[in-house]
Amino acid sequence: QVHLVESGGGLVQAGGSLRLSCTASGRTFSSYGMAWFRQAPGKEREFVCGINWRGGSTYYADSVKGRFSISRDNAKNTVYLQMNSLLPEDTAVYYCAADWVGPGNAGLRNYDFWGQGTQVTVSS
Repeated sequence: QVHLVESGGGLVQAGGSLRLSCTASGRTFSSYGMAWFRQAPGKEREFVCGINWRGGSTYYADSVKGRFSISRDNAKNTVYLQMNSLLPEDTAVYYCAADWVGPGNAGLRNYDFWGQGTQVTVSS
């Protein structure tokens, strides 16, 4: 069992930055591919970015390429999402998810554990 807790969300003006963190319980964090998804009101949950369990490969949705960056620190059981040049359309609840020995870009249904989500609001 892995328990994921996101933090770092908040309200920011367009063009600003935020860094989200997702900390996992358990001793097997390094064996999980990790990803960030987001869900805006009235929309489906969508993939934002992911990193494979080895940490050598990262993947990004086209909408965030060049603005967002995912990284992981296995010693701290934490995955990060650095979000720069934020846009109002980035407003959503952001979720981290864990996929056992996952590639980092698996489909939504492949993830074994999810965090509770953290709200990101970008004002124009």
